[in-house]
Amino acid sequence: MSIPIPEIQVVFDHPEFIVINKPTGISVHREPHLDESQQMPSILEIVQQQLSIPNLWLVHRLDKVTSGLLILAKTEQAASALSQKFAQREIQKYYLAVSDKKPKKKQGSIIGDMEKSRNGLWKLCHSKQSPAITRFFSKGLGGTRLFILKLETGKTHQIRVALKSIGSPILGDVAYAGSPSDRTYLHAYMLAFNYQDEDISIIQAPTQGEHFLTPEFETQLSDYAQPQELNWP
Repeated sequence: MSIPIPEIQVVFDHPEFIVINKPTGISVHREPHLDESQQMPSILEIVQQQLSIPNLWLVHRLDKVTSGLLILAKTEQAASALSQKFAQREIQKYYLAVSDKKPKKKQGSIIGDMEKSRNGLWKLCHSKQSPAITRFFSKGLGGTRLFILKLETGKTHQIRVALKSIGSPILGDVAYAGSPSDRTYLHAYMLAFNYQDEDISIIQAPTQGEHFLTPEFETQLSDYAQPQELNWP
């Protein structure tokens, strides 16, 4: 049975890279553990075919369950330059998440080393030798809670682990104790950086998920229309 391939939205088109709105449920890489009947092309393969571009380079990664802004470079040189910006923390990254569990604190910072747990998962530690750093604000949505998060670092599963650590695992993220839902409610919302002396700021609201598409969510999200201007903890 063939798996339907979605149309990928190009949010920003630069001569040297594109920024797409990655759907949830698509991996940035092929998944070798899946058999052919379950295998979907990687996001790179889908976009290359859709746009008739022979080569694109992955600059950073989003988890399969995460939707939102993903940069794909058109040249090796751009891939190297942009990857370096991520490594040197010169790219501001903001995410949205929804949880149906009340957090231990409504805003603040979550800081700690991360170490591998089991089954490919991670956990947050009290030590801070090379810590994951996540800043956040949250507000009630009536039965659920909206989080906006700023990543100071880019560790694997960082937000998923951080929100679990404060008692608010992401809705749909059953791997990290989240309640079952129609999707994992984590979305890469905004990227801001300077590239070749041009200030680039890209924002993309979620387009998938019943809890991301309610009128109340849209109303509350309007307070976070300029996340870089918030007084981050």
